[in-house]
Amino acid sequence: MRSSRLLSIVLLLQSHGRLTSRELARRLEVSVRTLHRDMEALSAAGIPVFAWRGARGGWQLDAEWRMKVPALDEGELSALLLAQARTLGHGRLGLAAERAIEKLVAALPESVRHRAATLRDRLHIDPAGWWGDIEDLSALSIVQDAVAADSRLSLLYRKGSGERVERVVDPLGLVAKGGVWYLVARGSTGLRTYRISRVERATVVDEHFTRPARFDLAAAWRRSVDEIARTRDAYQTVLLLEEATARVLARFRKLTPVEGGAEPAGWVRRRVAFDGEDHALFVVLGCGGRVDVLEPAALRRRWAKEVRDADRRTRRRTGVRSAPTSVPARRSPSGRARS
Repeated sequence: MRSSRLLSIVLLLQSHGRLTSRELARRLEVSVRTLHRDMEALSAAGIPVFAWRGARGGWQLDAEWRMKVPALDEGELSALLLAQARTLGHGRLGLAAERAIEKLVAALPESVRHRAATLRDRLHIDPAGWWGDIEDLSALSIVQDAVAADSRLSLLYRKGSGERVERVVDPLGLVAKGGVWYLVARGSTGLRTYRISRVERATVVDEHFTRPARFDLAAAWRRSVDEIARTRDAYQTVLLLEEATARVLARFRKLTPVEGGAEPAGWVRRRVAFDGEDHALFVVLGCGGRVDVLEPAALRRRWAKEVRDADRRTRRRTGVRSAPTSVPARRSPSGRARS
């Protein structure tokens, strides 16, 4: 285990030049003290590694020293092939990565090449969802070029609300979460995260920017995820749900049991968080008569009005006349409807 970690340290330094003890320890998932012991072991083994002191300090290999990269073992080869380019869902990038893998496989020994061919023939990844909701990655290659060259980007971006905005940003890194790609960029209001599929136009500006000193993309992404988590699921509701409906809803939202006395047979009381009132209204209306909104009162009023308006529209279309309806009936513990 330690020998593998020592090899990883050498490869990391060979790839990145100079890294701090804290950064190396984070990447290797060990303590800084363990990292220092590993560096002593490398030095004792004759690896020319040395430390730089000061604010820009860190560990570095001798500039003239290079180690030959060891051959891939079977586990590493399998992992690489299982992450093959078809998962990108983007034609140009997919073809380029496919060619790279073909060159790698061609350079492997015969026995390993046969194993690689077998793995590839027995794996197919379809990037499209069941409803055809594949991400639009047409802007990805342009954004990727700007990230690599530290060039500013001009974006026409469509927010989640549908509003279109124009931004000039410093692209600092790309993040892939599942099948969704994001750009982490610095703008006039600080760091922001942009979903690549919402970039309607990306143009590289003929101007370079200076990256922030010691910018950590992984840390920036974690902060972005934490911020999304704080704003997401901020709207709390209490719903009375048919059990089957509760099971379906639990696939998409977190449901928490709520004490509220005896419920009608086959019904459960649950606390459910949504992104906002409009999101909650959209979901509860989709549940039809298998849900009752208990809290908050403002959501219940909007839900009741939507139900009444839908009832009136239906009756006007069909010509059926009836007395005006009131708030949808709430179910008593006995199961009988009540106002």
